[in-house]
Amino acid sequence: MAGTKQIKTALVSVYHKDGLDELFAKLNAEGVKFLSTGGTQKFIESLGYECRTVESVTTYPSILGGRVKTLHPKVFGGILGRRDNEGDREQMAQYEIPEIDLVIVDLYPFEQTVASGASDADIIEKIDIGGISLIRAGAKNFNDVVIVPSKAEYGVLLDILNRKGAQTDLEDRKMFATRAFGVSSHYDTAIHNWFSK
Repeated sequence: MAGTKQIKTALVSVYHKDGLDELFAKLNAEGVKFLSTGGTQKFIESLGYECRTVESVTTYPSILGGRVKTLHPKVFGGILGRRDNEGDREQMAQYEIPEIDLVIVDLYPFEQTVASGASDADIIEKIDIGGISLIRAGAKNFNDVVIVPSKAEYGVLLDILNRKGAQTDLEDRKMFATRAFGVSSHYDTAIHNWFSK
């Protein structure tokens, strides 16, 4: 297969945890290591899988009431680092940046929060920053990284894993990137529409 890449480490940052059990079971069976934050990390461990904390990589705790968890060079460097770029590889080694091959995101439910009649303050807190940034980073580096940008794509990844094991080809990764930019575009449009009102 053209541009085949192995998935070794998955960063998981999700709002809704449902629908992940089967996907995590398959990833774990394929030897993929998990990296996550807060509630998602506890959820992964509750299923019986080891999960490294993002904090153990960044050496920073989740701060500002959870507003800043994944926004760190060791996380984004691990996603954006080009595996075939010697300079990138040298800097990743120098700064001890781990390669992240798979990013699974489920964004804060902004539209549902607006529809519920929540206060402006609650709505603003449902504007996802880290998640949308992870989606864009993973999609930008589709040459090396698989980005799963929403719950709707869990089954798509599971199907690929069942057929190919923990590896993807370039066409798979580009398909996920295309869907990822669709998710980010829709999300930002919803936020823009709310602000416009």
